[in-house]
Amino acid sequence: MTVADTRSTVETVWRIESPRLIAGLARMARGDVGLAEELAQDALVAALEQWPGSGVPRNPGAWLMTIAKRRAIDQFRRNERYAEKLEEVGRGERVGDGVLPDFDAGLDDHIEDDLLRLLFVACHPVLNTQARVALTLRMLGGLTTDEIARAFLVRESTIAQRIVRAKKALAAAKVPFEVPEGDERVARLSSVLEVIYLVFNEGYSATRGDDWMRPALCEEAMRLGRVLAGLMPGESEVHGLVALMELQSSRSKARTGPNGEPVLLLDQDRGRWDRFLIQHGLAALTLSEQIADGAYGPYSAQAAIAACHARARTASETDWARIAALYEGLGKLQPSPVIELNRGVAVAMADGPEAGLAVVDAVAADPALKDYHLLPSVRGDLLQKLGRLAEAEQEFRRAAEMTENARERALLLDRATAVGG
Repeated sequence: MTVADTRSTVETVWRIESPRLIAGLARMARGDVGLAEELAQDALVAALEQWPGSGVPRNPGAWLMTIAKRRAIDQFRRNERYAEKLEEVGRGERVGDGVLPDFDAGLDDHIEDDLLRLLFVACHPVLNTQARVALTLRMLGGLTTDEIARAFLVRESTIAQRIVRAKKALAAAKVPFEVPEGDERVARLSSVLEVIYLVFNEGYSATRGDDWMRPALCEEAMRLGRVLAGLMPGESEVHGLVALMELQSSRSKARTGPNGEPVLLLDQDRGRWDRFLIQHGLAALTLSEQIADGAYGPYSAQAAIAACHARARTASETDWARIAALYEGLGKLQPSPVIELNRGVAVAMADGPEAGLAVVDAVAADPALKDYHLLPSVRGDLLQKLGRLAEAEQEFRRAAEMTENARERALLLDRATAVGG
């Protein structure tokens, strides 16, 4: 294996293992997520230095955790010795409690999942909503600041500042590394759900790189969602989110072609859809509807939209009028130009491309969509259906320039070439 291959392997392992690594270290560090990430980064540096020569270990995740634990023990011992010296000369109070953290201690009785603990800590009310989401995507999703920025449609520097400030705020507040109880847990649920779904989306449609999807992120988000559903069985939106993720994930195998190229929804082989996930997703949606007496929240509404696709045996059987109505209701619950863009697509399928383009153009000037590649992509599709081929080609090329996902860029350029030809 070449040095380049080893480095690529390290990066892949880091992407997969870093959330669990940071979560476990945060428990050991008594909730100091900033220190936990520093220790995890130290382990990453060690891997980059050692693996090219020694080879990739059989269990790379365990190797990283072992290295990080050693660094943690060394640091805590240094802190203890420093505190003892201060106490001896009478120049300050003892910083520690004289006891090293128990690095082999088990989890508490409330929930045996360090990742979920880390999720609730990152969603603590001492942070604003944007900081909570950014920090958790960084810690649990293993995303770069650039990837998070694209999910938020904001500048990368803005996300970097949020993460730094969030770590400092959590450390200053001495937030305990635990899952909250009672009313506090319910109050913090909406932020947790938002974070989980953004992690899922980054896996479902990767914002950058050579792959159209990153299945590990989808699986991690669904796992966290299911744990939450078991923890909070009476919350309709928890089940709504689980339904949404399972119904969307059911299409995963059909979303890529033989060479990894994207396959759009209407072109997918529905025989490749995962019927097991569809059944589970529909059951979760039914449970959500029963708990809420038929009322929809943001996630259950989106799950109901996904269910329309799942129930249609062929693309032509899709109930686009219902989907458009569901998007309209979702827009009232959660006003967003992206939701209006999606409604425009549904309106076009139900009432024709001209009607859909009118909806899309009504939000095209929204600043939040300035760098959103799906806006020109959708416009290109509708313009093509209207026979305005030169405009359609221009929009597809503009979308291709805006996306940082190689697979998606290739798809958009192919569509531009086909229209131009």
